Amino acid sequence: MADDTPIGYGLGDDVTMTAGWLSGSELRVGLGCMRLSTDDGADDERAVATIAAAAASGITVFDTARAYGPNERMIAGALRGCGAAATARIVTKGGMARPGGGWAPDGRAKAIRADCEASLEALGGLPVDLYLIHAPDPRTPWRTSVRALARLVDEGLVQRVGVSNVNRGQLDEAMALAPIAAVEVGVSLFDDRALRGGVVERCAEAGMTVIAHSPLGGPRRADTLPRRPDLVEVARSHGVTPAEAALAWVLALGTHVVAIPGARRPETARSAARAASLVLDDAERELLGPSRRASAATGPGSAEVVVVMGIPGAGKSRVAEEYAARGSVRLNRDERGGTLRETAEALDAALASGAQRVVLDNTYATRSSRSHVLEAAAQHGARVRCVWLDTPLAQAQVNMVARLLDRFGSLPTPEEVRAVARSEPGVMAPTGQMRVLRELEPPEPDEGFASIERVPFARPPASGRAGVFVAASALRAERWRDELASVDPGAAHLVFDWLPDGSADDLAAAAALLATVVRGPVQRAVCPHGGGPPTCWCRPPLPGLVLAFSRAVGVDPARSTLVGTSAAHRTLATTVCARFVGVQPDA
Repeated sequence: MADDTPIGYGLGDDVTMTAGWLSGSELRVGLGCMRLSTDDGADDERAVATIAAAAASGITVFDTARAYGPNERMIAGALRGCGAAATARIVTKGGMARPGGGWAPDGRAKAIRADCEASLEALGGLPVDLYLIHAPDPRTPWRTSVRALARLVDEGLVQRVGVSNVNRGQLDEAMALAPIAAVEVGVSLFDDRALRGGVVERCAEAGMTVIAHSPLGGPRRADTLPRRPDLVEVARSHGVTPAEAALAWVLALGTHVVAIPGARRPETARSAARAASLVLDDAERELLGPSRRASAATGPGSAEVVVVMGIPGAGKSRVAEEYAARGSVRLNRDERGGTLRETAEALDAALASGAQRVVLDNTYATRSSRSHVLEAAAQHGARVRCVWLDTPLAQAQVNMVARLLDRFGSLPTPEEVRAVARSEPGVMAPTGQMRVLRELEPPEPDEGFASIERVPFARPPASGRAGVFVAASALRAERWRDELASVDPGAAHLVFDWLPDGSADDLAAAAALLATVVRGPVQRAVCPHGGGPPTCWCRPPLPGLVLAFSRAVGVDPARSTLVGTSAAHRTLATTVCARFVGVQPDA
């Protein structure tokens, strides 16, 4: 790999392109309109005045969404009232619901279509210049949502489409399915994830616009800008406000970047427009926040950093311990505490003190989180190798349950998991593990890794005798005795079920029935937790009940048989590597 291989983030002066979405005469500052109607105490008269002031100051981009309530209708009325409707570029979004005042992505094709039609009705004839998916919906395949987006352009409902709040992998997939013109992501002095994660760079390469939402850091952080000495110094030298200097830093990331601060008053809208003409020099930009790329170090004789990657439960600790046994310094956030960025700072300190071999085994799910390690290593001329544990979710779930059994001595309740998770990052509910999987961005060479070693999952052989796991529903089938004839009647048996608010006592009759045809011991286990996203590790097809029983009685699940009636039971059998015997339940 060449010495000038880029890592880190930032574009700066290397970007000479201009955003094709806006003409050269338009300001690269727009108005984020959400708070004009969603904040407590929103004032319609002041909101209309703010929109008019923005338009009078040269702002043409107005960002809204179906999920913002009456926002679209108010914007349309305000733009018509001030005579700016003909030149305004309306950016709106769909695919987001507001159940109980919360925010819930809804990426179904019919929801995106319905939201778009509702936006067009609310805008009353003002064209939608750019229509965005508000955020990926974890319950809907991303390709389904993006294809629905593409159809909006094909059918002439909107002029252009884009995506919002995505990582680089999601962006790349969307680009292959739809004519993506722009990407809306959070970018500010407080939030550099889209920079470190390569989204801003990918947009520059593809000629797409980046719409930077929350460019001042959001309502709470924006209030802290006047307390940043570096920002105050830069602002004072130009005779501008700290907020204007902060916006100028965002715009300096590339001419394809458009910032949309959420002004709520006419004077702040005018201030935002003034920031579009403010130019910071290189020294000022670097003072406020790094915006240039470092170079990866791959020269002979340099120190080596190994990053062991994988989702929680992938088996990273075992691999890292092997490196540590061979002399590497191990930096693990679960043991050290703190944040991933602080772990990168610990790497910087270790390399500065002369360490030649360092291994990190943390959940670096995103390009952004990994960039801190690559950046710290580059400062010391250290090459970075990635060991990528490509462990399927089901097997990571088995490993996580084993970890919890080691930690608690038995299967913990959801309350116990939540309490411990606050202080032990390696302990989490199933939803936490699945969330990391959704965020996962597999490692890529262009991040700056000297090499990437993909390690397919292979579970080491276990010891123990064969057992039998019987779903309670199977015992209600007419031919259950015939199906059980294929298993060892002398093996240890588990009768299990999911019974919200129930207990193992509720399976006493089922266990007694099973005991009439088997000689081995029969135990009972119930998941008593409710429906919805799983908060426990015991609701099938999660493997908690089966693994806790297996550990308690010395059973090897891979040598065992699971008798069940549903797809969840079949999935559970596959997860624990047991043989599945399907029983047709009575009608």
